[in-house]
Amino acid sequence: MNDANKMDKPRNPIPTIDIILSEQSNINKVLLIKRNKDPFKDYFSLPGGFVNEGEKIEDAVRREAEEELLVKMEPVDILGVYSDPNRDPRGHIISITFIAKISSGELKAGDGVAELKWVEINNLKDIKLGFDHSKILSDYELWQKNKGTYWSSK
Repeated sequence: MNDANKMDKPRNPIPTIDIILSEQSNINKVLLIKRNKDPFKDYFSLPGGFVNEGEKIEDAVRREAEEELLVKMEPVDILGVYSDPNRDPRGHIISITFIAKISSGELKAGDGVAELKWVEINNLKDIKLGFDHSKILSDYELWQKNKGTYWSSK
């Protein structure tokens, strides 16, 4: 492939969303999913996925919650934006990470999910986390105290 052809192909980052859902009775416990497909198969991560063309980011939160967790969910706040080009082995994938709450339904493992697990965010040392979700969860701990917005290098 010559340089002219490389310039014809768009090489933009791909948007995704991640969802932080905490237990109502204990905000230090968050819901993680065990992935049943690559990348990071058999690792835990936050629920989330790709934003579809023509879809608002907040609608992607609702759709992914229904697909992966079989519940209806509403975004409450944006924790931050994570854009490190190396955060995902599939390429430059940006995550807009939302804090959300369940509006209806009962949590169950859906598409792409092997297991659901509530985990204390201050006790993740024995959990194999995929992507940059340990950083995101660390930022969530700070958010609980200070609110604010976070990103890859903050």
